[in-house]
Amino acid sequence: MYDTEVAIVGAGAAGLSLAYRLCDAAKPGGRLGPEVTLVDAPPGPLRPPERTWCFWEEPGGEYDGVLAASWDRLRVRGAGGAEVVGQPAPLRYKMLRSRDFEAAVERRLGPSPFFRRLTADVTDVAELPQGAEVRGTTAGGEPVRLRARWVFDSRPPQRLPPARTVLLQHFRGWFVRTERPVFDPAVADLMDFRTPQPAHGLSFGYVLPTGPDEALVEYTEFSATALAREEYEQALRHYLGEVLKAGPYEVTAAEQGVIPMSDGRYPRRVGQSVFRIGAAGGATRPSTGYTFAAVQRQTRAVAEAYHQGRTPVPPPPHPARSRAMDAVMLRALDSGRVDGDRFFTGLFEHVPMERLLRFLDGRTRMREDFAIGLRTPVLPMLRTVAELPWLRRRSLPLRAGPGDGRP
Repeated sequence: MYDTEVAIVGAGAAGLSLAYRLCDAAKPGGRLGPEVTLVDAPPGPLRPPERTWCFWEEPGGEYDGVLAASWDRLRVRGAGGAEVVGQPAPLRYKMLRSRDFEAAVERRLGPSPFFRRLTADVTDVAELPQGAEVRGTTAGGEPVRLRARWVFDSRPPQRLPPARTVLLQHFRGWFVRTERPVFDPAVADLMDFRTPQPAHGLSFGYVLPTGPDEALVEYTEFSATALAREEYEQALRHYLGEVLKAGPYEVTAAEQGVIPMSDGRYPRRVGQSVFRIGAAGGATRPSTGYTFAAVQRQTRAVAEAYHQGRTPVPPPPHPARSRAMDAVMLRALDSGRVDGDRFFTGLFEHVPMERLLRFLDGRTRMREDFAIGLRTPVLPMLRTVAELPWLRRRSLPLRAGPGDGRP
């Protein structure tokens, strides 16, 4: 006897998206939605803070009504100030705040007779002869035991899967309001390399303007270790003051995160009835840190499998060819064989932006991938390809939990 058909652990982007798609029973010729219980952590350190997610798709997406902003022009700036501006039509770059996403999904889930929510600190997910049991405690210390036919766990693992290369994408962003017009709200700056570069890895500014005097301004590094908060804020003050010449400004909110970027293989099925989804199930693109779009693909496929009566195993979020190319890029960056500034600005300069964004989503054909590969430093990349099979994979502790996606 089960307490619920499906238990979902974690109410971030992955957990909420899967709950919504499973409870959407309007499937012609398919099964009715299952009874779904979403287990969310009580307020405190285990509940994710508010975040910003970005992704790209054509206009008319299912979350367009709750976007904070979107752009049809994107820019990358080199260390010397040279800029590449492109229009990835028909794609748009979209910015979604987690609170708006959660409110939209909960409005859709609210009327569903199949959905309920449980607040508990989950300590274990145990396999049973048939099904699994979610174990934890409430905020008041009461034990929780929830038996389910299927369990989908989005909690970050305690250790990263064995990998040959691990870099951290770590960042802090300020939502700022300036006293004078500083930003071009028609253009999003994906990478601005006019930042002091670390001895190992790379850094860049990231600017998402929501008006002439308002923007999310972020300092990001790809490196082996995260920084202290004051180090991020010092970098942000330098970027806003010396690079953007923003003048006086007010910080209205802040967000900070660490996203592991590795060529580890994240297991998606960890028991007969237990699966991992979201960043815990490999949805983060290793070369970029973007996660939200892959979460939508993954949860859509899981719900479709369930509604068709198949075992709802999460599919690989990214094609094998994309993961192999990411492994080469990560190793080349980590080894110092390629310069991050020249590598990324070269790609944006020589590859049509729409094609490059499709590539980053794993939606390009092999001949397109080959053509993009020719726009990278070929000899260092070939040396890295030859080296990778001989490198040992190592499992490292997760020094900071992965977020649900790259801002």
